[in-house]
Amino acid sequence: MILRNLLNFINQFSDNINSHIRSFYLNSSLYEKKISKIFNKELIYKPSPHILSSLIKYQTKKVNINSIMSENLWNNENVSDKNFKKLNNFYWFFTLDLKSSKNDAQKIISDWINKNFKYNSKSWEFDITSKRIIAWLSNHSLTIENADEDYLNLFNIMVQKQTNHLMSEINYSKNINNKMIGCAAIILVGLSYKDEKKYLSYGLNLLKKISNSTFDNHGFTKSRSFKQLIFYLKYFILIREWFKEARIEVPDLIDESIFYLGQGYAFIWQNINSDVLMNGNNISNNIEFDNYLKRFSYKFKNENKEFGGYAILHDNKMSIAMDVGDPPPSNFSSEYQSGSLSFEIISNGKKLISNCGYYEGKNEKLVQLSKSTAAQSTLVIDDNSSCKFKKYKKNYLIKDGLKILKKNIVFEKNYWKISASHDGYNKKYNTIHEREIEYYPEQSKFVGTDKILIKRSNSNIKFDIRFHLEPNIKLMKTQDSKTILIELEDEGWKFTCDNFNINIDNGLYFGNRNSYIQNQNIFISGITSNNNENINWQLNKIS
Repeated sequence: MILRNLLNFINQFSDNINSHIRSFYLNSSLYEKKISKIFNKELIYKPSPHILSSLIKYQTKKVNINSIMSENLWNNENVSDKNFKKLNNFYWFFTLDLKSSKNDAQKIISDWINKNFKYNSKSWEFDITSKRIIAWLSNHSLTIENADEDYLNLFNIMVQKQTNHLMSEINYSKNINNKMIGCAAIILVGLSYKDEKKYLSYGLNLLKKISNSTFDNHGFTKSRSFKQLIFYLKYFILIREWFKEARIEVPDLIDESIFYLGQGYAFIWQNINSDVLMNGNNISNNIEFDNYLKRFSYKFKNENKEFGGYAILHDNKMSIAMDVGDPPPSNFSSEYQSGSLSFEIISNGKKLISNCGYYEGKNEKLVQLSKSTAAQSTLVIDDNSSCKFKKYKKNYLIKDGLKILKKNIVFEKNYWKISASHDGYNKKYNTIHEREIEYYPEQSKFVGTDKILIKRSNSNIKFDIRFHLEPNIKLMKTQDSKTILIELEDEGWKFTCDNFNINIDNGLYFGNRNSYIQNQNIFISGITSNNNENINWQLNKIS
């Protein structure tokens, strides 16, 4: 322990020294000279702003820039960090009415440049700078149209200067999503200024590196995050549309990545039209993105029953999804939730069984809770999660993972089955968790068996199995305490367990991003008494 603490102290001290040296260099005249080397000032390609509609939420009611007090816009020192980022990334330009004064828009940009012409750590933060470049170039009808020569010269210099900064800093960025946004900005500048040797070739090489490091052999994200997969799909499509509009041949890497990411998107969303709350996912409402894909003629299809470590079986009325994959590598596990063999059921578009979702706010206790096995619809032994996490800077990464030992998936007209097992509790409790869920469509009945397989004599192990529900679902326990009734809008279901106690407990639901609300869960609890314990439960539709 002492040695580990000493090594951590040395590493932290080294990081602090390197950070100070880097900060000194970035604020030096040497760095200013480096990023000020501009090779091409003529803007050739002007991207259409509607191409970004998958990423930008356009407001129906547009804002007229004449109502904005441009004189005070960059002098407000009391703005919050969140609002500072929104203001300085210029994505708010997408909400402006095109009838707004171009002179006012260009004055706002000129004022920003005069205040921020040289690098500073706050307004030149990596993701802010990336978005600002995209916003300036995409809103060209406001930012450069009818501008005088002096302004155009300053604008073009500043766009390329910021791009040079991105290229200098991108290897130091630890956030892979920010790298993707920065990569998109660099590629857009390469297309806009027709500078293939510098910006475009660099951006495409970077895109290849991001793909190789982030996607597995099947094109699914190594993090196993649905949200991240959709994020990458949106950016790859955005870049492809820029290439098409600029009338430059689309590289094979982009087409191939979209194909594989599209398969993942079809599997996790389009096949069931519902968000599955596993591994960092929240309620996302991808209907708008579906409309975007349709508008730009993208069609994806995936009829597999297992993909990316998930099993999903479905028909027109019912869907069941289960996490049957190994955890991601530690450096890709910041949003991984310890929910191996957790499952969700969607009945006629309504979530019958759910996981709790993922919390992304600043409350560390809630972050830890949402990553715990207890927040997933699966088995918990002795109040421990099946994976252990360690804190690294601001993230909780996997310290001790698990292995999926076996799995079997059956999908027939009148019989479905998903079964799998993992060794997450083997090291501490000498046990294997094996889960089998069967579904009988003609009877609208789910039959579940959770097995605790004890490898060595080790009786009296406490366990819980939780079945989380969305906050709007109503539960009632019958008088004989053997059945729990579930009211799912216009559907009724009953939950039973033959050989262990069942109860209703309160919990927290994180399905809506950055918020939480109280929900309920059904839980089976008990203590093992034999070498192997079988917990049998059923879900039956009653109306």
